[in-house]
Amino acid sequence: MRRTLIRFFFPLVFAVLPTLAATLVVAALPSDAQDFYASNVFGIPTTYSLKHHQHPKVSFFDCSILALGVSLFVIQTFLAFRAMRWRGDGFDERADPWLNKLAQSAEWFPLLGLIGTVAGIMQTFSEIGASGTALTQQRIVALYAPAITATGTGLFMSLVNILPSWMALVGRGLILTFGGRPAGGPQP
Repeated sequence: MRRTLIRFFFPLVFAVLPTLAATLVVAALPSDAQDFYASNVFGIPTTYSLKHHQHPKVSFFDCSILALGVSLFVIQTFLAFRAMRWRGDGFDERADPWLNKLAQSAEWFPLLGLIGTVAGIMQTFSEIGASGTALTQQRIVALYAPAITATGTGLFMSLVNILPSWMALVGRGLILTFGGRPAGGPQP
């Protein structure tokens, strides 16, 4: 029973924790922020868009960041699970180089979000300058939405993509502790 816990159950639990943490972050956001995001990224009609008479639009840039981020997160989570598996003489370290390289991808996402932010601001200024008339605050906020959502998407994907490699490191230490070996001590 103890062997099953150490070799399979604990690695599985520790590999699932980053997904639960990401879900908790999304669930902790105010419902108005979730509605604003869903309306301005996925084009889903929400109470926000209906209340503010906005037409929801799909943001290709945000969806691209999300697709890349989720793909890398899934791969890293699988590699973290493999890295925490005990192989008799130590942990399975074959996944470590790839896990480390993919964990560095977390650095890209704030930059991608910043590119989207700048593009959204330029789009807003372009429309303000081209309109020739005064725009309402509501219209300016609607134009500025891509800038805000790109920032949020980049930051969220950065946070999410840090978690799997961090969990692999922490998980290995906890698995060694549960197995009766000191976390910093020599492995058998």
